[in-house]
Amino acid sequence: MSRLYFRQLLSGRDFAVDDPIARQMRNFCYLVGDTETGEAVVVDPAYNVTDLVEIAGKDDMTLVGALATHYHPDHIGGSMMGHQLVGIADLLNEQQVPVHVQAAEAEFVTKVSGVGGDDLQIHDGSSTVMVGAIPIELIHTPGHTPGSQVFLVDGHLLGGDTLFLEGCGRTDLPGGDPAELYTSLTSRMAHVPDDAVLYPGHLYSAEPCQSMGETRKHNFVFAPKSAEQWLAMFGH
Repeated sequence: MSRLYFRQLLSGRDFAVDDPIARQMRNFCYLVGDTETGEAVVVDPAYNVTDLVEIAGKDDMTLVGALATHYHPDHIGGSMMGHQLVGIADLLNEQQVPVHVQAAEAEFVTKVSGVGGDDLQIHDGSSTVMVGAIPIELIHTPGHTPGSQVFLVDGHLLGGDTLFLEGCGRTDLPGGDPAELYTSLTSRMAHVPDDAVLYPGHLYSAEPCQSMGETRKHNFVFAPKSAEQWLAMFGH
């Protein structure tokens, strides 16, 4: 029997239910952990971290870390469109845990959330974070932002805003780079097997998840056969 603890939680429905911005943005947050040790990490905590801590607690899980796919406030908190969103800074007020980010993202995480220094666990490229006996592979996938990362754990790929079931993250925001995103999708994530299931950062499609095989087959971002074709379609 698998020891994996895994929860996909939709903002505005499963947590932060009274928050109209959470309902509008349709962010996914994830809880990942080891059922035997009772340890878990939270991926992209925003909108209402108290809810997330309580959900984990009701499952007899204790948060021992946070993982950020990228620095945008709808994923880690901070100022967005004139609103101050709850996020990792508020989580640290409740539980002092390390926040795992890519080196290329660290300064942006600090600028947006106010969290920095010893509170950030900096990773430079792909690495592995252990939660109990559960390994989580961190894959650096620049393109949407310089330090975007996705997480592969026991056949689950948490894609953040790097890859959705339909489409991919925007590259026209500060730090976006379409050429880097093409490389991330086709090379840096190439080892992710087709039978892995993609769990995205937002509910932008009818289904909340699907296999990478189906995504590679049907998602239009995989249609270009070269970097030149990709940039012709998605460059800016």
